[in-house]
Amino acid sequence: MISIGLYYDVIPGKEKEFEEVFNAVKSSLEGSKGFVSAILYRRVDKPNSYLIYSEWESLEDFKEFTRSRPFRDVTSNGRKILERTPYNKVYQLLNASDEG
Repeated sequence: MISIGLYYDVIPGKEKEFEEVFNAVKSSLEGSKGFVSAILYRRVDKPNSYLIYSEWESLEDFKEFTRSRPFRDVTSNGRKILERTPYNKVYQLLNASDEG
């Protein structure tokens, strides 16, 4: 299993819109191949800055999602409410049996 951190800075005043888009995308992902969960976090010191923490069965499942039409649609439409280009980080989760 892997986790992905997706980092977004939203144009001030567009936070509610961003949160609504997150909820819609998360709902559409439920039951998708490899998708486990997603949680939206908002920075306390910079309330227009967000982290979407998501878990996937594999990196390939996440990459397949990023190549999908729904992902392309939401990212191209979402650029209108973002201050800058978002970025992501991939984290590998260790199972208890993987720890040494």
